[in-house]
Amino acid sequence: MRVVALFVLIANLLFAAFSTENSYEVERHILKSLDLPVDFVHTERFHRFAKKYDIYKKIHLFDPKDTQTYFIPDLVRIINAQNVPDVFLYMAMAESRFAAHARSNKSAVGIWQFLPQTAKRFGLRIDRYVDERRDPYKSTNAAIRYLKYLHKMFGKWYLAALAYNAGQGTVLKAIKRAGTDDVFVLLDEKKKYLPKESRLYLYKIVMLALMANDSDYLLSRDLGYIMTRGEDYDIMPVEVRGGEYLGNIARAIKVRYSYLKELNPQLRRGITPPDTPRYTVYIPRLKFFDFKEHYKPAPFKSVIAHKVQKGESLYVLARRYGVSAKTIMRYNSLHSATIRVGQKLLIPVRGHKRVRSAKRGKKQIYHVKKGDTLYAIAKKFGVDPKKLKVWNDKKDDILKIGERIVVLQ
Repeated sequence: MRVVALFVLIANLLFAAFSTENSYEVERHILKSLDLPVDFVHTERFHRFAKKYDIYKKIHLFDPKDTQTYFIPDLVRIINAQNVPDVFLYMAMAESRFAAHARSNKSAVGIWQFLPQTAKRFGLRIDRYVDERRDPYKSTNAAIRYLKYLHKMFGKWYLAALAYNAGQGTVLKAIKRAGTDDVFVLLDEKKKYLPKESRLYLYKIVMLALMANDSDYLLSRDLGYIMTRGEDYDIMPVEVRGGEYLGNIARAIKVRYSYLKELNPQLRRGITPPDTPRYTVYIPRLKFFDFKEHYKPAPFKSVIAHKVQKGESLYVLARRYGVSAKTIMRYNSLHSATIRVGQKLLIPVRGHKRVRSAKRGKKQIYHVKKGDTLYAIAKKFGVDPKKLKVWNDKKDDILKIGERIVVLQ
């Protein structure tokens, strides 16, 4: 039978201090699962690193009310269901502290700190609509696929971990230079076969794994509670239509839009990708009945991209596309109605026609001449001066000679 996993220990809430024998079993499990020798934790280097134990305890504290911790029990289940060491949960802890919005100075993003090229290679979508590196479920599955690929290449899990951190090319070169894949040789401080961060990486993972099995840490940092809390915090996936606005779902299930957006950090604009028929979003499990009972897709057939041209205002676009200005603002996370030339907006449309026909709303451009007033221009074209101001996004009646004024008739 497989050695008792770390997460089973946590799940059973074994917060009492481990006996010497139990501590040894946990330590042995961690090392064996990473293909590390037993004496890895008995080296002078590890003991020097272990002196930072209390510092790491302070850094890696978790707030149970933070939505990013809601996913941790599911990450445990995903990892345990795959043929990879369960200790790899602590890679995510080491990489990002489970923060979906974490970003490195090398543009690595998400819980698993994927670089764009690697993320796409292992099935994650990154574009103007989504960044699935921030999707806790999809990125975890992608990380597992990547680790299995690296393990197949190197044959040992500690080498797969090093390659995950430093890159497979860097590890291959290090092994070639060292003439061996022995962990103590590769991590040699003087030879520096690997970058400093990578030389510390395995120590960090092992340290965090041991720390997470410290009963005092589990109690003081609420990690044990986070790992085992009930369904009140359970998150579940549901499918909605492409181009769906999260606010529409939030109203249906009676939760705050900001809260639902926190549960879906992969959606860059708060809408599902409009170029796909269906897309998965995450909602609280306790809200699933409300979703089934009250959720109705927004009445839009598609979402198009529009580049703002000179003379266009939000209200001009709203009239042209047959939607409200407020809807356009929601779909683009705009806090005001001000838009600028060249700005790219996502605009939901109800039917297959992208714009209203010219007969229904003819657009004319008038160039302001000396002596013109807003009222005089409105009278000239037979339109309401107030509408003229709205169409041109004007806050006052001041005009400049040569200014372009949009008139809709």
